[in-house]
Amino acid sequence: MNQTTTPTKALILLLAALTALTPLAIDAYLPAIPQMANDLITSIHDTEISLSLYLAGFALGQILGGPFSDHFGRRTATGSGLTIFCLGTIGIIFSQDIHSVWGFRVIQAIGGGVAVVNAAAVIRDLSHGKDSARHLSNMAVIMMLAPLLAPLIGMLILHISGWRLIFVFLLVYGLTIGIALFFRLPETRKKTTERTSMLKRYGMVLSHRCALGFIFSQCFALAGMFAFITGSPSVYMGYFEISETIYPFLFGLNVIGMMLANRLNIRLLHYYKPHFLLSLGQAAQILTSLILLSYVSVIAQPQLWFVVSLLILFIAAMGLIVSNATSGTVDFFPHNSATATALLGSIGFAAGALSGSLVGLLGDGTPWPMVLIMFVCSLLGPILRTLLQYGQQQPQTQP
Repeated sequence: MNQTTTPTKALILLLAALTALTPLAIDAYLPAIPQMANDLITSIHDTEISLSLYLAGFALGQILGGPFSDHFGRRTATGSGLTIFCLGTIGIIFSQDIHSVWGFRVIQAIGGGVAVVNAAAVIRDLSHGKDSARHLSNMAVIMMLAPLLAPLIGMLILHISGWRLIFVFLLVYGLTIGIALFFRLPETRKKTTERTSMLKRYGMVLSHRCALGFIFSQCFALAGMFAFITGSPSVYMGYFEISETIYPFLFGLNVIGMMLANRLNIRLLHYYKPHFLLSLGQAAQILTSLILLSYVSVIAQPQLWFVVSLLILFIAAMGLIVSNATSGTVDFFPHNSATATALLGSIGFAAGALSGSLVGLLGDGTPWPMVLIMFVCSLLGPILRTLLQYGQQQPQTQP
């Protein structure tokens, strides 16, 4: 591990921009899906499959990219991942049928996963404990602008030209980040001669009970958030009959809430340890989701303002959970931090896909299924963390 330097503001900004690659690749083209379906002479459903394929490919990219980064170094892994991402994006731009889009979308996602997994790993290489959690929070504040702006960027590009220009934008973005990181990203993890297999690296992480407690904390927090993301359109626009114009603004309030909570987390890290702030965030999610579940179960006609307020508080608590859970996990693995980060991301995406599917299966036109899944997820994270970490030592690198 190289700790001769510390992550500068410029480097944190670049790593945040690298992490933002994922929400941009997922959300920027959503407004163009009907146009894509029409242009490629296919159904909207078949076009939407490209989103699921990206999530699957991204999870696979993280699984492969973590051990690759820990062995060959951060610069090599980041450059390789961005190259694959850009090649897949070029393929999408020139695709003439939906099956080609599917294939290149998977390639694009794998490259994105290989590249993005390095962001938190670099932070861990250069800092630890409270400093690591603080840097991750700073990075998250910047990165969270992406899901807020991505649909607006996509809509703006659609007014200028067709859907292919959105992927041209993603190509230019990927190339720009790649060039900037080539000149500004230090090699924080030198290539090793150690021949530890990928399975052995993941085995080391999965066999560490305390680290697993942090992993499940983030995993179920993300599952609760994905339950909200999946259910919010039908709850807001269906149940509460909010217009399509107002919905993005209500959704954006949750992103703003997370950003403010991240800023609060950065300040609190001067006085409290990351695992305490993680517990505070988990307690906030349990309380808000319990109140919300009780409210929608008892009140015949829930008030929109009350439901939205509690949802904002629930999602805002992610600002206290994600960076502290990530910091707590990777602090145990200074030589395999990218592997640990990859496991965090891939399990989180898998849990999110499952919770989102459950919301769809249980959907009855009311907020109840969404809120129920959010409440269950808010309970499972801290329960599993308590069971796994009972009697275990917290990361020793925390000041």
